[in-house]
Amino acid sequence: MEWKDEGIVLAVRRHGETSAIVEILTLTHGRSLGLVRGGRSRRLRPVLQPGNIVLATWRARLEEHLGNFLIEPVELKAGLLIGEAMRLAALTTLTGEAQLLPEREPHPRIYEAMRVVLDSLQDEGTWPALLVRWEMGLLDELGFGLDLARCAVTGGREDLVYVSPRTGRAVSREAGGAYHDRLLALPAFLKGIQAGTPGPSDVLDGLKLTGFFLDRHVFGPRGIAAPESRHWIVAHLASDQAQRPH
Repeated sequence: MEWKDEGIVLAVRRHGETSAIVEILTLTHGRSLGLVRGGRSRRLRPVLQPGNIVLATWRARLEEHLGNFLIEPVELKAGLLIGEAMRLAALTTLTGEAQLLPEREPHPRIYEAMRVVLDSLQDEGTWPALLVRWEMGLLDELGFGLDLARCAVTGGREDLVYVSPRTGRAVSREAGGAYHDRLLALPAFLKGIQAGTPGPSDVLDGLKLTGFFLDRHVFGPRGIAAPESRHWIVAHLASDQAQRPH
């Protein structure tokens, strides 16, 4: 069996003295693993870095086998982020969370969205909000999407400012006012009504929102923790926000 697909390198593990097992999120074949012979060579090591875009050819005798990858570079994004701590943390978060997707199950929407976030990493005013949107999409792809279209209490579509941590549904200001301390904030940019670039406080609210439901539905049940790089991004944004004049 053989297929060829564009993909994003997610992780690389040493295999023997010279080879590597490479995990790639591909456009049409989903998250796939394969053995790259000579993957630890001087030629391939710069290519086999998480976040790089590659063209992968997968071959195996049977579909259920691990198979072998032949890898060709397309865009080597990882090298552009060396020394850029926040952007490197964003890349590490993306590639780590993409490993939550089921193996060999196509998720073209999440792949395309991940490409958008990777392409935006040079713009620090853009990528944090896009990372939140990507995590919203990841929750949806995993079957835990949030319902932010109308109020869970009144059914109305206006003035939605909270999300119920119990149901994952939006709640209006009026309906949730008495319980606001028990609800999660719903930032305006996730409702598609905010013009311009979301501010740090909105991005933090978004990361808190997606982080809560990722912990509940994905990380917790699997007995794993969110990527440390994600915690670092949240802490860094919170520190910046605290230092801004009010």
